[in-house]
Amino acid sequence: MSGLTTSLSTAPPLGPSTVVDRRIRARQLTLLLAILLAVISTLSLTTGASGASLWNALADLSAGRALSTLDRVVLLDIRLPRLCMGILVGASLAVSGAVMQGLFRNPLADPGIVGVSAGAGLAAISAIVLGTLLPTALQNFLGPALVPIAAFFGGWGSTLLLYRISTRGGQTSVATMLLAGIALGALSGAASGVLVYYSDDSQLRDLTFWGMGSLAGATWSKVVAALPIIGLALAAAPFLARGLNGLALGEAAAGHIGIAVQRVKNISILAVAGATGAAVAVSGGIGFIGIVVPHLLRLATGPDHHSLLPNAALLGASLLLAADMIARVIVAPAELPIGIITAILGAPVFLWILLKRRGDLGL
Repeated sequence: MSGLTTSLSTAPPLGPSTVVDRRIRARQLTLLLAILLAVISTLSLTTGASGASLWNALADLSAGRALSTLDRVVLLDIRLPRLCMGILVGASLAVSGAVMQGLFRNPLADPGIVGVSAGAGLAAISAIVLGTLLPTALQNFLGPALVPIAAFFGGWGSTLLLYRISTRGGQTSVATMLLAGIALGALSGAASGVLVYYSDDSQLRDLTFWGMGSLAGATWSKVVAALPIIGLALAAAPFLARGLNGLALGEAAAGHIGIAVQRVKNISILAVAGATGAAVAVSGGIGFIGIVVPHLLRLATGPDHHSLLPNAALLGASLLLAADMIARVIVAPAELPIGIITAILGAPVFLWILLKRRGDLGL
């Protein structure tokens, strides 16, 4: 059974020159990813079926002229909130994946695969379908924040339950984690199906499209509702880097070098729950960002979470915006759900990771 528990740090110790080289590559990669995100963000604002033009809008602003109605509505009320939402969701999913992989000490951990997203989705669906049963004063007080808050608690509960099930004696079993994630996902899916069955026509339409993942419904109110939760989770992630690096050595070794293991676990679970829950609430089910991005970055610059976490945020945001642009243009003027695009691109990479590491997993 020892083959069922794997570690992210199975390579031999690195020499000082190798460590320095990796740090230099990590800094260079951060700069490149920041430039990539800026370029893709600009392209995202210029991509769409309408005739609105970013360049015309910038020319009007530089000349002191008022924006045309078309440019103002399309760019400021549709594309810009969609861009902000894509950055938030992509960064949160990628960082959540990196944190979960560090916490479980295995690159196969991902909020979507192990059932965390399903738990957050169940809570979000419950808020959409059953939210009208809440007292009117509470509905008015929570407003658009109701669904992200519900998804946060759903993701938090799923993450905590998954960790409790798959960890025994300080060791996390990958096989148990994956199987428990499948079970949690199935239970969440069944409960979501019951809620969908009892939803009305308007709720059913929203839930069907939402379940496949999309940024099409992005609005400034949703951005404002999700920003505090995702922002806090992303802000907490860099402070976990040293602890996650220590956990790669095992919990006992991490404790011996002065890491507060239990505190790192608790903060990691809260950060993953917050980021994943809010992302699922506003964008629906978008998979594979959390498993593909951290693995690609580890291949490029190594497993150090000090560079891995910020780079994951940049690359995750860039990949999701790129997938969103593909979803908008591939069947224009219609639009594919973005979850389909990320699944098509991410599933082969996940299979490659699984086949590459099946010896470690005892499969």
